[in-house]
Amino acid sequence: MQAVLPESASPFLRAAVDAAQAAQSGILALYNSGVAVDFKADDSPVTAADIAAEEIIVATLKDRFPNHGFYGEELGQSNLDAEYLWLIDPIDGTKSFVRGCPFFSTQIALMHNGELIVGVSNTPAYGELAWAEKGQGAFINGKAVHVNPQQSLTRSILSIGNVGSLAASAKRWSALGELMQQVHRHRGYGDFVHYHLLASGGVDLVVESDVNILDIAALAVIVREAGGLITELDGSNLSLETRTVLAASNAELRDTVLGQLNA
Repeated sequence: MQAVLPESASPFLRAAVDAAQAAQSGILALYNSGVAVDFKADDSPVTAADIAAEEIIVATLKDRFPNHGFYGEELGQSNLDAEYLWLIDPIDGTKSFVRGCPFFSTQIALMHNGELIVGVSNTPAYGELAWAEKGQGAFINGKAVHVNPQQSLTRSILSIGNVGSLAASAKRWSALGELMQQVHRHRGYGDFVHYHLLASGGVDLVVESDVNILDIAALAVIVREAGGLITELDGSNLSLETRTVLAASNAELRDTVLGQLNA
């Protein structure tokens, strides 16, 4: 989908959307035709599409902001001490990508002096382009989105992702089990999907582990600008070392879940 950004959109947001869309055609071509898969040292898959997409994204952004820093999933890091730092995951959900499953996305975020200020989440096969920047609201396919305002845990929909490290902690695993019994419904939408749903009111809570900041930096901006809250599972702020996520549509739900998971 071709993005039509508001006139108030900053040059940063415009560049991020342009970069995501510039990478899309190549990603879709390899998604539809098939692509060879290699594996990194941690056994996670990587393809030619991941690398080519990140090269396009970095080239697009560097052309406009040559003095910015870059932290990419495939091409590594440069100028990390810069005032502005781009966080890039060209294909978040490569495992889905190589299986022909549409739940993968391009994630681009901009951090200014440690604060996330721009987020773009483009989903070439799923068909959603989400974006947000600080103080300007959140949008999916050009439509402003907002979290669901309800505050009752028993009426909430919880989505869970990457629960491996949660299962390793008996206390937290037990607490999660109790939480699942209290909410109205629980699902495991995963990847970008449950954050897009949270931002647009489809779910109320997301609990996730085994992530890194590149997976969720852009999504954090989108959730926050839609009116939601996002931290690590212990309540601490997101950082370059983030590994867990608790996202909620409002403070009451967040505080309730934080209390239960960290009792």
